[in-house]
Amino acid sequence: MDQVGGYGQFCPVAMAAEVVCARWTPLILRELLCGSTRFNDIRRGVPRMSPTLLSKRLKELEQAGVVETRPTAQPGIVEYHLTGAGQELRPIVMSLGTWGQRWVETQLSLKNLDPSLLMWDMRRSLNVTPISPRRSTIQFQFPELPSSRQRYWLVIENNLVDLCQVDPGYEVDLFVECSLRAMTMIWMGLTTVQAELDAGRLELSGDRALARSMQQWLGLSAFAGEKNRRAA
Repeated sequence: MDQVGGYGQFCPVAMAAEVVCARWTPLILRELLCGSTRFNDIRRGVPRMSPTLLSKRLKELEQAGVVETRPTAQPGIVEYHLTGAGQELRPIVMSLGTWGQRWVETQLSLKNLDPSLLMWDMRRSLNVTPISPRRSTIQFQFPELPSSRQRYWLVIENNLVDLCQVDPGYEVDLFVECSLRAMTMIWMGLTTVQAELDAGRLELSGDRALARSMQQWLGLSAFAGEKNRRAA
């Protein structure tokens, strides 16, 4: 690891922090722990991070023995995987998320919303069980956002889920329209699909079975079960 700006202490806490607490590194670890292995997939989970800095952080984690690269069938393309040491960071990263859900003031965190990050998180956690095995296309629209960031499509087929930011050209089975804030609150377990429908903040149109089972297939964030104790 680059020791410039290091703590200069022979202390396990200081030495570990130099590896895992550099800016963006905990979020990169989050993406790897959630199953992303390709560079572009990791980038989708940290959309505000430059490709150059992401590449630098991945190399630093590899040098530290936290990440290893594996070749793929595509020339010049590698996958990034956590080593045993990297996997041991799982409870640490999850504990950070749990602490944040419990103690960071909710209204402040709701100001930092990103539709692409929310949709990417929802995509990888989608529960395909209640969805028909045939191809299903679900369009999400956040009308308050600029037109270039309003629409996203989830395409589910053969138990695989793809996220598109450009119309994939398939017939849409279910249209979901609400504010980004409302969908984020549903995802974080701060409200429910039914509560937002009843309040008129969420509109569903199209396949009735998909609409009825939305809370089930949408699932929740891994941290949704934690109540915010600061608010209490």
